[in-house]
Amino acid sequence: MTSRPVRIPGPDHPIDITPAGGRVIVRDGDRVVVDSRHALRLKEASYPPVFYVPREDADMAALSKTAHHTWCPYKGEASYFSLPGHSERAINAVWSYEAPHDAVAAIRDHLAFYPERVTIEHLPD
Repeated sequence: MTSRPVRIPGPDHPIDITPAGGRVIVRDGDRVVVDSRHALRLKEASYPPVFYVPREDADMAALSKTAHHTWCPYKGEASYFSLPGHSERAINAVWSYEAPHDAVAAIRDHLAFYPERVTIEHLPD
């Protein structure tokens, strides 16, 4: 059995997690899936920033957990959820690190959404 690589964020691959401030609303079509004032903004290396929203601010009944998983050496294993409906864009549109590495422990119990599959609004205070 081979072990998965684990890397620590640093100058060559920084990860910065900060409060997003304001309000983050995620919509699947007309349905509000998330309305949060407690979102985090994760900026990783040269990737676009990602909002991570607490599960308690999400309509978890609207999401269905899938068997899909991916591995990030900096964050850990991601679990996935699908949005309602059976369209291709709905499948595995949401991810969560249920046991993230210590360096990114702040995103535990948070969800992130592919921005091309939902509408994400950030309304600063």
